[in-house]
Amino acid sequence: MLLFITIGVFDVLDILIVAFILLQVYRLVKGTAAVNILAGIFTIYLAWLLMKAFDMRLISSILGQFMGVGVIALLIVFQQELRRFLLLLGSRYNLQNIFNVNKIFSKPTISEEVAEEVAKACVNFSATKTGALMVFQLNTELYSYVQTGVALRARVTSELLENIFWKNTPLHDGAVIVQNDRISAARCIMPVSDRRDIPGSMGLRHRAALGISGLSDAYVVVVSEETGNITFFKDGLYKVRVAPDELKRFLCGDFTTFVTK
Repeated sequence: MLLFITIGVFDVLDILIVAFILLQVYRLVKGTAAVNILAGIFTIYLAWLLMKAFDMRLISSILGQFMGVGVIALLIVFQQELRRFLLLLGSRYNLQNIFNVNKIFSKPTISEEVAEEVAKACVNFSATKTGALMVFQLNTELYSYVQTGVALRARVTSELLENIFWKNTPLHDGAVIVQNDRISAARCIMPVSDRRDIPGSMGLRHRAALGISGLSDAYVVVVSEETGNITFFKDGLYKVRVAPDELKRFLCGDFTTFVTK
């Protein structure tokens, strides 16, 4: 009698959910030391299965004890990654606004006027090799990061941005956060990414941009103090050497030429 495997709708849904979770886990640990830790755990698990298959009782019992406390060990070892995963669920997918219908169906935008002023400032930053880090809030609320800086609540102008990031001003060290087309705060502290797959030419500003763009849906613009290159970040991805016109299109939501490097 032949037995056939039947696959239903819920089986397919189950597979898709597991695949989505694995994809998010991979995106969180990609380029970090956690990849090596996961490889080590997987190796130990395969060794345990092999020892059990060959009935090697002593070593399999030792490895079995290790596997028995595996969940607790994973919580301890991957506490930072688990925290980032929970932040990803609560921030990027904006679960705190799940009952706010207007926020769910409305798409926040950055005005062309603000994009023009930012691009104009970035051209001057690039010419003078002035470092800058600008974060543009969309759906994800950045209130906790705004609180780490100095409140401004000012209109976005190229002159103001250039004053903020001038190296002799007290506000230049940190990020500027733009909310609803206004500068909410300057000198804000951003979470720094520990990814290892980024070029060595990228410094602390770029790592901060990767960190906040990976935890939220914010757009981030960085001007390198060393090279003067303009880099645009979104969703943990980035494009270097962005031209001013291209930057304006990105800020306005046009990503037809967005290619990561």
